[in-house]
Amino acid sequence: MTARLADIAAQAGVSEATVSRVLNGKPGVAAATRQSVLAALDVLGYERPVRLSRRSEGLVGLITPELENPIFPALAQVVVQALTRQGYTPVLATQTPGGSTEDELTEMLVDRGVSGIIYVSGLHADTTADTGRYERLRGQGVPFVLVDGFSPSIAAPFISPDDRAAARLAVTHLVSLGHTRIGLALGPVRFVPVQRKIEGFLRTMTDLVGLGADEAGHDLVQHSLYTLEGGQAAASALLDRGCTAVICASDMMALGAVRAVRERGLDVPSDVSVVGFDDSPLIAFTDPPLTTVRKPVHAMGQAAVNTLLEEMGGTPAPQSEFVFMPELVVRGSTASSPGVRPRP
Repeated sequence: MTARLADIAAQAGVSEATVSRVLNGKPGVAAATRQSVLAALDVLGYERPVRLSRRSEGLVGLITPELENPIFPALAQVVVQALTRQGYTPVLATQTPGGSTEDELTEMLVDRGVSGIIYVSGLHADTTADTGRYERLRGQGVPFVLVDGFSPSIAAPFISPDDRAAARLAVTHLVSLGHTRIGLALGPVRFVPVQRKIEGFLRTMTDLVGLGADEAGHDLVQHSLYTLEGGQAAASALLDRGCTAVICASDMMALGAVRAVRERGLDVPSDVSVVGFDDSPLIAFTDPPLTTVRKPVHAMGQAAVNTLLEEMGGTPAPQSEFVFMPELVVRGSTASSPGVRPRP
């Protein structure tokens, strides 16, 4: 057996201890390393142990807040495809109003023996939530990665878009079109991405338009829900305050903002410009096609999977935040401010 371990280890380029862990089905081996050992068994003509013959490397949970916002299915698709390519079986768990909570979904996944969990826009993004639930999960030996939202009190890898930069890109674009009365419509203030977008918005408005942070924060920031109806309500309030442009924290909210403008007999973009966030699937085909800040969904989803696989493989990623840069996508929902020639 010792000679066999040595042969397999040499063929796979790993230690005999690693080969032993793989053959005995022990955790703590990266998926790629495990595949190398199994490939070495095949090359050397050894039969794989029966328990290793199954195709799946195990279950991995993905918890999302909901699927009505198309950005979440888009991210889920990236994660599911990346996990499947690595031999894992993804388990999608979705929160719905009145349905299972994040804690209940976590318990369900742990009871089913998942190898790890990816959380998207979960309670880790809520500054009022108890973060002890994640420490308890770590105590159970379940690796996890957190997407969208950062908390320094949670020892885990985080994957986030640069929300401050997203707001800066949107404001800079609108100011270049001559807008100075720009509103920001977003979700409840307790969420980290909301706080960061506000920071980027206020700083850029101060730098480019000369508004004081207090003035801009009081008049030009409107909190609502991340829904079409929420965007409509927030935009209506901002239009009442004389805004000629509205930046929304999601594409769904932006579609609601377009509805609010049209309800007043106004036009997007000749009367009011609207900017979304995410670049959700099909958003380029709305009427008008939506200018938006593209969330780097593919890069974030792939990074979440790679980071989790490292955690599961016993080589933890740094317990810090990996930040991905968004991109402004200009389409037909933004134009020059009424009566103002855009800056060159």
